[in-house]
Amino acid sequence: MMNKMCKCCLSNVSGKEIRNGEMTFAFAFSGEEALLYLESKPHEAVLILSDINMPGMSGLELLKKIKMTYKNPPPVVMMITAYGDEENYNTAMQLGADDFLTKPLEFALLKEKLREIK
Repeated sequence: MMNKMCKCCLSNVSGKEIRNGEMTFAFAFSGEEALLYLESKPHEAVLILSDINMPGMSGLELLKKIKMTYKNPPPVVMMITAYGDEENYNTAMQLGADDFLTKPLEFALLKEKLREIK
């Protein structure tokens, strides 16, 4: 789940894969909306891309709730942030983040990470 900015980024990265049906995406614009989606479709989310800085619930709060609630199978959660500082990195990893990406995103790297999850 991600904010509008990341939605645009992924559209550029994976347009071909989306059109070919290789990847599908659902978007939420807040942590609360992401949790509602997960609640209604608990086994559909394989990967969650979450910005740390979001309206309402922070991405770190969302990460904590996801990792506490969805265990079988747990979705992969990658945190995305403009703040590549050690504190945010350590907090995200302690809460169970599977990866930590900083903006601006390297699209080739993100695309490769998405392919590895399949």
